[in-house]
Amino acid sequence: MKKYILFYLGSLLAGSALHAQEHNKAKKDTVNSLNEVSVSGEVNKFVQSKASNSLRLKTDIVKIPQNIQVVTSGVLKDQNINNMMEAVTRNVSGAQMIEHWGHFARINMRGFKLPAFRNGMNVEMPWGPLSEDMSMVENIEFVKGPSGFMMSAGEPGGFYNVVTKKPVKKAINEISLSGGSYNSFRGSFDSGGSLTDDHKFQYRVNGMYQTAETHREFEKSHRTSFVPSFRYEFSDNTSITTEFTYQQAKQMIGAAYVFAPSSAGFGSLPRNFSNLDQGFPSTDIEEISFLTNFNHKFSDKWSVEAQYMIMQYKQVGASTWAWDMKNNGDLTRYVSIWDALSANELGQIYTNGEFNTGALTHKVMGGFDFRNLHYYADWGQLGIIDATPFNVFNPVYGNAVYPNFDRTKSIKERGAANQEGIMSYSFYAQDEIWTLDNKLRVTLAARYTEGKTNAYGLRSQDSKITPRFGLSYDIIPSLTGYALYDQSFSPQFGANKALQPFIPEIASDIEGGLKKSWFNDKLRTSVSVYQITKENVLVTDPSDINFSIQVGEIQSKGIEFDMQGQITPELNIILNYANSNVEVTKDSNPANVGNKVAGFSKHITNGWLNYNFKTISFLKGFGASLGYQYQVDRSSWNWGADNHSALPDYFRLDGGLSWKNKHFTINANVNNILNKYLYSGADYGNYVYWQSEPGTNGRLTVTYKF
Repeated sequence: MKKYILFYLGSLLAGSALHAQEHNKAKKDTVNSLNEVSVSGEVNKFVQSKASNSLRLKTDIVKIPQNIQVVTSGVLKDQNINNMMEAVTRNVSGAQMIEHWGHFARINMRGFKLPAFRNGMNVEMPWGPLSEDMSMVENIEFVKGPSGFMMSAGEPGGFYNVVTKKPVKKAINEISLSGGSYNSFRGSFDSGGSLTDDHKFQYRVNGMYQTAETHREFEKSHRTSFVPSFRYEFSDNTSITTEFTYQQAKQMIGAAYVFAPSSAGFGSLPRNFSNLDQGFPSTDIEEISFLTNFNHKFSDKWSVEAQYMIMQYKQVGASTWAWDMKNNGDLTRYVSIWDALSANELGQIYTNGEFNTGALTHKVMGGFDFRNLHYYADWGQLGIIDATPFNVFNPVYGNAVYPNFDRTKSIKERGAANQEGIMSYSFYAQDEIWTLDNKLRVTLAARYTEGKTNAYGLRSQDSKITPRFGLSYDIIPSLTGYALYDQSFSPQFGANKALQPFIPEIASDIEGGLKKSWFNDKLRTSVSVYQITKENVLVTDPSDINFSIQVGEIQSKGIEFDMQGQITPELNIILNYANSNVEVTKDSNPANVGNKVAGFSKHITNGWLNYNFKTISFLKGFGASLGYQYQVDRSSWNWGADNHSALPDYFRLDGGLSWKNKHFTINANVNNILNKYLYSGADYGNYVYWQSEPGTNGRLTVTYKF
């Protein structure tokens, strides 16, 4: 990692030297310039018209033949969200957070897990990456369905792309302090601007520190984030940007899991019940990444962009699970070592261009994408912590005895048997043809992907060409219809019980929809209908729940509706609904056909209203927000116990009050206003497990801008 840091510092020094040469040259000429003029007005904080450059698409979102939803920084601030795991999904139709170990965001959409992207780079890893802190996030893009234009995005449900804050020319400085329920305290800062008079050398630095407990006993966590980035503009057409990301977490992995006999059922223990005990070992996680981006415009119509990123993830700690559960509630708890090391190297280069052939305009895009991931994990040491059974209905704490783990060997040695890795590269070419006075757009594209996988000692190599066809048409200037056919190709880790390597997942998506702009593009709505057919899907082996098998075919169908933007200058809205169904359509066992596949809710709807009083009102500066999350017929996991663990309907009501002036902003948010016992989980055979959310809880954030 030292060489990467030296490379980072060297890039900055090189940029500084280049700037000094140009700045000295500029001093020879005296230029009269007008003073900068700022125009302020009401900002539409819930809508973004274009995708980030990291998605490579230069067309407006409304005209792209794909369902793309953007969660803006304005939404994140209004909802007082601090972390990727804190209800970000409420802003996108059909997105659902699935319970897991608690240190990374496990999000499903259209019934499938979403891989994590960061600035257009695939940072997905086994049990990671560490969930992004919002102090470094500009916005979050959810792309639905297979996305050939991102090349290495393999999951057919889509992906989410976290766009980090970038250097700016105009100075911005802000400090935020917040506190809330369960002794949560947080401080963060964000600073940016130009380092030179000619504004060619720009920076952005943000960071945070927070500490918190939870509604359960014995849980404490600390998190730190520090992200400096710099940009040097050699000219109006050429720039280089570097970004260094450091995230650190100290928390208890698996602390949220609660276990009870199947006969007792979900939610049979108090909401604040803890499966942990005094002195439970914390887990230390450190994530470091370095990103370099080079951008050059040959002309107004042709450009090239290249990115290179390295990421290292280290984890030293432990996790807990149930060893045995009796019907009377006697639980044998154990703690297992969980040390991990992941190294991810990514590179991409792509170009955008435009040319005409007669009456046709061609907007072309092509590129190359490379990824090399290695993951090592040690789960090979564990110990029972109870001398006598721990009864969940009559818990007695303070008697746990924890094992001492042997870490004399390196994680690569200890984790060699559990190593997972993937090396892949892709080539992509796309022609977006505009015709009929630019009302009709036809997308013709293809991607070639080749991947090598290594999982638990087994190796495989696969390749495939996946086509992409898109069509969008402006029915009227504010209404666009679209249709899409796309495929995904994703090499798989692991093997079945017979040690046969898994073959790649192959999926195809057929969808269509309408996108509408209202009130001079201040409000946007979209509706889409899709059918995803996915082959070679991993599911639990019914003969042994410790292994997986690949069934013949799974089909996901659904309807999605999204609305976001301004109804009036004072009233902002987010409203969405998704109807989803994911089931087995082909299987060697006919009895399995028609079975539901866990990991989705039949109905999901979310809403968020934000009202800001008029500037002429005596309540100027005040605002109020109210939102809900509602899920019906939901499930999260299938462990072979009941194929599809049905969970009760989920309804959560949240709200907030705010006040702001030129320098100060105060946000007070309350979650779970109705104090409902909310949870998600699954049936594991002779016991059930679940993770509960806190009851009514709040957070107050004060931000000072200067």
